[in-house]
Amino acid sequence: MFHPRRTLRALLLPLVAGFALTALPAQTAQAASTLTNGGFESDGTGTATPTGWSTYSAAGQNSASFTESGGHAGSYRLTHWASTAYKVETYQYLSGLTNGTYTLTAWVRSGGGQNSAYLALKNCGSSEQRTDLPVSTSSWVRIVTSINVTNSQCTISVNSDANAGNWINVDDLTFTSGSTGLSIKGSDISSLAKSEAYGGVYKTSSGTTGDAVTILKNAGMNYARLKVWVNPADGYNNKTRVLAMAKRIKATGMKLLVDFHYSDTWADPGKQTKPAAWSGHSYSQLKTDVYNHTYDVLNALKAQGTTADMVQVGNEINGGMLWSEGSTDNWSQLAGLLNSGYSAVKAVSSGTRVALHLANAGDDATVRWWFDNAKTYGINYDVIGLSYYGYWHGSLAAAQTTLDDVASRYSKPVFIAETAYPFRLDSDDSLTNQIDTTGELVTGYPATAAGQLAWMNAVANIVEAVPNGRGLGVFYWEATWTAVTGNGWDPADATSGNGWENQALFGYDDKALSSMAWFSHR
Repeated sequence: MFHPRRTLRALLLPLVAGFALTALPAQTAQAASTLTNGGFESDGTGTATPTGWSTYSAAGQNSASFTESGGHAGSYRLTHWASTAYKVETYQYLSGLTNGTYTLTAWVRSGGGQNSAYLALKNCGSSEQRTDLPVSTSSWVRIVTSINVTNSQCTISVNSDANAGNWINVDDLTFTSGSTGLSIKGSDISSLAKSEAYGGVYKTSSGTTGDAVTILKNAGMNYARLKVWVNPADGYNNKTRVLAMAKRIKATGMKLLVDFHYSDTWADPGKQTKPAAWSGHSYSQLKTDVYNHTYDVLNALKAQGTTADMVQVGNEINGGMLWSEGSTDNWSQLAGLLNSGYSAVKAVSSGTRVALHLANAGDDATVRWWFDNAKTYGINYDVIGLSYYGYWHGSLAAAQTTLDDVASRYSKPVFIAETAYPFRLDSDDSLTNQIDTTGELVTGYPATAAGQLAWMNAVANIVEAVPNGRGLGVFYWEATWTAVTGNGWDPADATSGNGWENQALFGYDDKALSSMAWFSHR
């Protein structure tokens, strides 16, 4: 995704709180092998210690935890709030559990501003697991966290370390056998080869110059995304460059997603321009072009021992691709082009998954419309990929609705193919940044490395929570696109700048940012 500078579309969101520890409470709750009163329906309003739960506060602030009306599914919910600063924990101790993996699911809301607000699974015989609550969201969001129980017991814990007036709502908790987690914790690093060629430097967080791919791998990244253009003006992001970068990616043990734009330059919802070499080709010839180009790149990757693990046939194809022949104004032709790409992928490697990629995960109606048509016209694919930029595409709750809906409706795995967030607002070159004012930020997420990390964890949380294990993971966009003279957005203009360097995962001092910690998400 490049996109010329955009106007603000939606500013609906949250900040994830920090990681303060509360003291361990005495285990006084009634032992049970199943969660009691997870919906907080047993006691009505105003109950500081709901049935089955215990409340703990080192400062005697138990009253900051209480039940009240306005539940997610039922009539009541758990709330943490006080008119003064407070620390409180609401917890339930379970014993007699069969050892194994369990998942805690909860619906949550938060006004934000806390020092920390999180769900925890602890005293379970393995390392404590936490999931931060998203913040500044008036809509309920479902989050999950898993743990391996090895000692037949576990404590389910809701924690707030909050300032005066901060609040959270929690409801409809379940604790069931089974696990969650993300198989994809990736990033697009398409800019890297050109950056290095023009003098770009990448350092560890401590300042040691190193290989960016290795630095990202060591941070926990396990999947790299590379775009492919047909004949780009600068000679980058073409077949030759992708082959070279694929060797580096696979050498670290990471997997590879190849993103075909079927263009010589950026393809996105606003432009799907045919490559110059295909200009004037008939629809029939374009199908052959798509097949041959896709097969050529992927077969070359396979021949050098770096077979693609996933392939995007098209990039942000909300309006189709290879306009005008492949526009959504002509679904039968679009289907033919996409199926040609699909066939080429499978001809090279039947195990490579094919993704179709749309922008705007916050727009469930449009995504439904698109994939309903894909079903009607017999378009083949394995996975659904969606771009989700919170400063353009709406709330976490809206994105979660879309992810859940399409995963269920089409029985396909889903992933976030692109997301990003700024760690600062000022520019490191002469080009105005895509996001450069506080008014453009998602509410509650500051333009800091901590805010960037909080955003990524929040996005990862909603993908992880997609039911039935259909949430595959997230790709960050664009981890390595720092401000390097000559490596601007326009492949035909060496003087063009970069409007995204404040959303990279390396700082203006070239050091790896602390926000890379999101790669360690479960």
